[in-house]
Amino acid sequence: MQDTAPLVVGIDVGGTKTQLRAFAGDTPIADHVRSSSGWRPHDPVAAAGWLAALAADALPAGARPSALAVGGHACETPRQCAQIRTALQLHFDAPALVVGDAELLVPAAGLDKGVGLVAGTGSVAVGRFADGTPVQVGGWGALLGDEGGAAGLVREAVRAVWAAHDRGEEPDALAVGLLSGFGVPEVPALGAALEHTTSASADWGRHAPAVFTAAEAGSPLARAVIAEAGRSLAALIERLAARGVAVDDVVVAGTTVLAQPSLYDAFVSALADGVPTARPRPLREPPVKGAVTLARSLV
Repeated sequence: MQDTAPLVVGIDVGGTKTQLRAFAGDTPIADHVRSSSGWRPHDPVAAAGWLAALAADALPAGARPSALAVGGHACETPRQCAQIRTALQLHFDAPALVVGDAELLVPAAGLDKGVGLVAGTGSVAVGRFADGTPVQVGGWGALLGDEGGAAGLVREAVRAVWAAHDRGEEPDALAVGLLSGFGVPEVPALGAALEHTTSASADWGRHAPAVFTAAEAGSPLARAVIAEAGRSLAALIERLAARGVAVDDVVVAGTTVLAQPSLYDAFVSALADGVPTARPRPLREPPVKGAVTLARSLV
């Protein structure tokens, strides 16, 4: 295998699942999916060890990668990614590249340049300045940001139904759905329900379908929350453009925005207003394809 073609390995570490693909030339060697449990991107040594263990499990015995590229969830700065890459050298005697997972979208779409927008559990947009320096906007987490992601949608939906409660309005379909989902009897209890969760992003985000169900049932509150979420996602692209990043092609991925046409349409409409020259492109390939492309560029 190693005598005939270099073995390139691409890894996409997402918020909930991780996918590894490996090729020797054009021959598939491994395609492995597992949980992202245990991924600790803020501890470079632990993160590198986790990646090495993943590769050992997924690759054939004795396989030695010729190049490795990783897109890591919550790998938020070039410095943090560089530290993980340095730690990887203890495990792999091969060129390696570590970037944030959103940076896999553009190469996964077969593009040489553009920006990536992810709206899954959270939300983030990434691009590059003309000199190649990466830049990220958003991705602040469920407590402070992630507008347009699942967790942010639920947070803003709770705010909306609480405000309606304060105005003396009867609970509508959105309030009823959230009360049922969180298992609480009345709107004022939703605040405590949000606070008493183990993992805000995951625990809040799993209730996002209730927002879209309520919108389909005619809830004006839910529809307003979704419309604002679309504007928030478009605002991420506007921020990149304002900082001098070329945003002609916007590759969009994420289980929330691509699975919910109302959110995607709200984003596209807001983007057309804010950055008329931007072209949104839903990603139809798994992001790990971008990791493989990056790994090939290292050989």
